[in-house]
Amino acid sequence: MKKVIPVIGMACSVCAAHVEKELQSLEGIHSASVSLATRTALVDYDPSLITLDDMKKAISRAGYDLVIESNQSAEEINRRAFTLLRRRTLVSWIFAVLTMSFSMGWITGSDHQNTDITNQLCLLLALANLIFCGKQFYSSAWRQLLLHTANMDSLVALSTLIAFLFSTFNTFWGETAWGAHGIEWHTYFDASVMIITFVLTGRCLEEKAKDSTASSIRQLMGLQPRTARLVTQEKIESTGEYKMQEVPLSTIQIGDTIEVRAGEKIPVDGTVIMAESLMTPDAAYIDEAMISGEPSPAMKKAGDTVLAGTIPCQGKLRMRARQIGDNTALAHIIRMVQEAQSSKAPVQRIADKAAGVFVPAVTAIALITFLLWWLIGGNSALPQAILSAISVLVISCPCAMGLATPTALMVGIGKAAQKQILIKDASALENLRKVNALVIDKTGTLTIPNPAIDFTRQEDIDLEQRETLKPHAYEAMKALQAEGIEVYMMSGDKEEAAHYWAEKAGISHYQSKVLPSDKQALVKHLQDAGKQVAMVGDGINDTQALALADVSIAIGRGTDVAMDVAQITLMGDDLKTLPEAIKLSRKTVHMIWQNLFWAFVYNLVCIPLAAGLLYIFGIHFQITPMWASALMACSSLSVVLNSLRLRFAK
Repeated sequence: MKKVIPVIGMACSVCAAHVEKELQSLEGIHSASVSLATRTALVDYDPSLITLDDMKKAISRAGYDLVIESNQSAEEINRRAFTLLRRRTLVSWIFAVLTMSFSMGWITGSDHQNTDITNQLCLLLALANLIFCGKQFYSSAWRQLLLHTANMDSLVALSTLIAFLFSTFNTFWGETAWGAHGIEWHTYFDASVMIITFVLTGRCLEEKAKDSTASSIRQLMGLQPRTARLVTQEKIESTGEYKMQEVPLSTIQIGDTIEVRAGEKIPVDGTVIMAESLMTPDAAYIDEAMISGEPSPAMKKAGDTVLAGTIPCQGKLRMRARQIGDNTALAHIIRMVQEAQSSKAPVQRIADKAAGVFVPAVTAIALITFLLWWLIGGNSALPQAILSAISVLVISCPCAMGLATPTALMVGIGKAAQKQILIKDASALENLRKVNALVIDKTGTLTIPNPAIDFTRQEDIDLEQRETLKPHAYEAMKALQAEGIEVYMMSGDKEEAAHYWAEKAGISHYQSKVLPSDKQALVKHLQDAGKQVAMVGDGINDTQALALADVSIAIGRGTDVAMDVAQITLMGDDLKTLPEAIKLSRKTVHMIWQNLFWAFVYNLVCIPLAAGLLYIFGIHFQITPMWASALMACSSLSVVLNSLRLRFAK
């Protein structure tokens, strides 16, 4: 059983790796994939061996939380958390401005006699900032310490605490310890405050930006109405009509009768029992574009099926609820997108492994930096040694590396959903760009059978009457071939029909009268020849080939079995989405590597500068802790904003 579970309390990619590792260690969990960008865990588990409560308890011990309660909204929890984060950021900025004003002498002046008072005032402001605004960093770092791990919060907590404690020591004993020996000393309360302020600001902006990457999910969820018009069993005496009552959607049961009017969203999946419109007395017209991709309204009469989220554009109808809650077709689509955004591409797993060793490596680099400054410069260089170590701790950002892949995948999958391309597996989005051979079924995939013809009773039917080519099929096949992708059509139909439609679609490679095993054999043959194969099909007879292919693509109007097997589902009949999906895959992967490259360059350049490497070459320049915190925040934000450019890709 697969389930997407919201995770609360993750701050960086190292946190996500810890939660994932903890989940994977539990008995009964087959696989777990945790996404920092979506703040969710995609868990495949056996309900007979482990429950959601067991998972929640295990994750709670690790310092995080899973939202499993049906009466709790993860979105609402995250919204409250963001409000608190924003409030702490604002207060931290007030503390930062006051601390800078005192430390720079803007308020108390720069006379030596005021130094002690200024330092003590800055101490109080910094302490208040640490307790109120920076509490989350220290509590998180402490939990990680107890678990013998570390994350980004550990680096922030360690650096700010060192700066604060060193400055506190200097405030009361600086003159005795340093001044008496001719060593110039300072306090760094402003650095301690500004680090927390900049990190909080970065996270605030990052959360706001990441919120935009989830727009596709919110759009889909926006199709679900919150209420329904229930037809009761109580009649109105004057008219004899049944009374209707506006009720919450959660109270609707299977078998309930619901009335939906023009412009209203259909609340659940159901069967029409009555319909009427001005155009047709016994039918209503439903806009199903968000589900099917078809622009023209679908006529619905008594006995027809209607789906949640679709909208009557003409007339009204009464329906009997057939699928409710998580069992509706719309809910299934939402789960598919959520699972895809929570799943991981191969390149992301590489980044996760790198992030897992990043924090210990940075801590080691900071320690080496401190020792080198101290050993080379002696006691007089001790303040500089401490500041250099703090700068290294602060500027290092595994968040940027951890966000590089999932944010791009989220936006790419969301962009695909807008184009009626539903991606269930993130690896499919990455692998799609490698495809150089495509095997496609004919009937129902490349062509649309004529529903008015009974093929069991009529044999000699004109080919154009039997079926029609899907919209933009010829253009799509030519676009694929122009990209260097070989296209093979496999059909169980007779030779004449297969040849005709292959030629009509611009496909030179085709086979007729094939069995399911023949489709599978072709996929295997192409793979053995070194090809990356995509299979497109719609029926049960295609599932063997779909399961074997490197990338499997189903048609939304096909069988449920095919869609369950496939990694990608094309919801509309317009086949131009095939080359569009491949282009989107290439753009998404390009964006991932672009993000990873800049995250790597950032750390490669900034860590040596923070350590003071330029002093070796006689250049007296070094990134201070305050600037380090600002750069660290900007690096994470830049990765998210860069990924968002995919939303505007054509």
